[in-house]
Parts: sequence; structure tokens; C-alpha cells
Amino acid sequence: SGQTVTAYVNGTGEAAERTAKLVAYFLANTDPRTAGDRDGCLKGVLLGEGGEWDAFRFLTRYSVRDGACVAFDIVPDKRLKEACELVRECLEGTRDLAVPMDGTRIAVVRFSDEEQSAFEFGQFLWQSLYEELGVRASIGIGCEAPSFSDVSLSYGQAATAVRMGAMFEAAGEVHSYREYLLVKMLEDIPAGRLKEYSAQFSVRDIGEVFGDDEMAATAEAFLECSLNISETSRRLYVHRNTLLYRLDKIERVTGLNLRKFSDAVTFRVLAVLYRLADQ
Repeated sequence: SGQTVTAYVNGTGEAAERTAKLVAYFLANTDPRTAGDRDGCLKGVLLGEGGEWDAFRFLTRYSVRDGACVAFDIVPDKRLKEACELVRECLEGTRDLAVPMDGTRIAVVRFSDEEQSAFEFGQFLWQSLYEELGVRASIGIGCEAPSFSDVSLSYGQAATAVRMGAMFEAAGEVHSYREYLLVKMLEDIPAGRLKEYSAQFSVRDIGEVFGDDEMAATAEAFLECSLNISETSRRLYVHRNTLLYRLDKIERVTGLNLRKFSDAVTFRVLAVLYRLADQ
């Protein structure tokens, strides 16, 4: 009806506060303007706009059973509407949820499934979009939230994973927030401090490596392959001796032998600092 209703509760303390929230909930549920806006309500929960109470209201209004869940952020390269419809088809028969967040991305809330990991499910969604629609998507996966009321944190992490994957031009289309936890920790440090830390490593000519596409790609592939020479050679489609030559070149330029675990860790941190400083 558009009317504003003021209600008063006689009492103080937590009990009175819970009662007031319950009254507000029932009044909100009688509002015909918002009663059917399921997508809007879910978006609000994922963006953390209403907090725990809005999450509870969504669960009760739409008869969704609470539980541990993981959020996904899906950014298709085209055909967003069709992609969202296909994702929802993939979720039929489950209590999982999907919603278009804006004109570029789709969010998915997946409740815990012991038979399939979150990463496997993300790969399944990517494969379905590509095979059915010819759509390539970037998919980010957040950490598991203990309940639906905490899912906004997981969704923020999923969106961060998509952003980080693009920033570092990472191989693959599905990325979890855990992959970039170190990056996020360093990103939260003020830029001035980042420069100080970079200087303290005292590594010479590190910028030359990152400015050379071949050396940068070689180093990144070698690290992603867990310092395995054979696997890196296969991924880069180069001969083993060619790979060894490139690694030796990186060592000549930087003084870091990426075949040593400690030097590889140092290089990884420097790579993150270099990319963050370049943003």
C-alpha cells in the first residue's frame, strides 16, 4: 500500500530486539511490492546489503533449506541471458540458486555436495556453457560459507578470483579464491609499503623478465607445474633443453634459480608485487 508503519515494543534487551526484528519481518512480507522479487532479494543477500536478517527472510519466504554453501561468480563472454537460463537448467532438482547480477555476470549459490567438489562443479558449468552455447566464461569460486547468511563473503571472494585470474592472465577458466589468497593479502598492503618490500628482495633486473613475454610465460608455467621440467615442457610445447635454456636465462637475469624451491617462492612473491604495482 506504500504506507509507513511505526511499531513499538515494550521492553529492552536481546529479547525485545528479536521481537522487533520479527515484527519487521512479518510487515516486510506483507508488502506486495517485494513479495515476488526473488532475484532482487537474492542479489541483495549476495551483495551483503541486508545482513543476516535478509538472508533469513529469503530462506523462509522461498522455502530454501539453510546449510553450508559456496558462491560462484560467472562472467560469460556473450549471451548472458541464455547462459543464465542454461545454468539454472543445470541446477534443476537441487536447492542451488542462480541469479543474473548485472549485464555481465551470473552468481550461483551451491549448497554442500560431498560427491563433487566446488572446483569440479565449476568445471562442469564451464563445459556446459561452452558445449551448449559456445560461450566461454571466467568462473570464480569463493570459500565455503558455514550458512547462507554468510554467503555474501563467499560471493565477494568468487568475484575477486575472477578479477585476479584476469590480472595474472592465469591458465584455465575456473579459479578459486584460495589460489589468490597471497595476492589478496599483498594487495591490501599500501602501495608505498609494497615498493619497500620489493626493494628489500634485492633481486636485479626482475622487470626484464616480466617485460619479456617468453621468459614470463616460461616462469609462470614452470611454477604452475610445481617445478616439474617434463610437465612444463609439454604444456609449453617446447623441448626439454629449450626449457632449461630459458630457466638458465632467467637465472642470469635475476640471480634466482627457479628450480630451487626457495628461489621459486621468492620469484612468485616478486611476480605478485610487480603486477600489483603495475595496476
